Amino acid sequence: MRFVIVANLAYFFVEFSVALAIHSVALFADGIDFLEDASVNSLILLALAWPARARARVGMGMAALLLVPGIAAAWTAWQNFSAHVIPASLPLTLTGLGALAVNFTCAAALLRFRHHGGSLTKAAFLSARNDVLVNVAVIAAGVATALSRSLWPDLIVGLGIAVLNAGSAREILEAALEEHRTPES
Repeated sequence: MRFVIVANLAYFFVEFSVALAIHSVALFADGIDFLEDASVNSLILLALAWPARARARVGMGMAALLLVPGIAAAWTAWQNFSAHVIPASLPLTLTGLGALAVNFTCAAALLRFRHHGGSLTKAAFLSARNDVLVNVAVIAAGVATALSRSLWPDLIVGLGIAVLNAGSAREILEAALEEHRTPES
């Protein structure tokens, strides 16, 4: 779990810097997601030893935290749409490839823990799994931007991150509520 925290925090700085430099909605949202993943996994590491009800409450909070990248993506999308900003496709694609490598490694590391610790470890695994899918979409947005010279691929992927995180937040909230209703053993 510590490896996942460090990897996410380190790549946040890489991806967020590139996102700001090239004005990419997709990289901005994914960069914020890396920071969110580092935060979530840090909370999970702390809360795993807590009783099930306390872990469930943390899981409910994490469900809300998963919405932050989506909100950030929507705001950035609006700004880029208004200014008609087209991100540079090569840095977008290459940064997406780096993010894919980091997230795939993190998802593989978390795979064996996804059913231990209830909603908390499920949150960590779902987040890493979703991030792998997002990174494939970011790479595709980079290629599509290069071919079309349009801002739409980046905007669509950035907003897609918001939708994906909302779905994960719902799944985690459902698991946390179920844990909260289950009596302590």
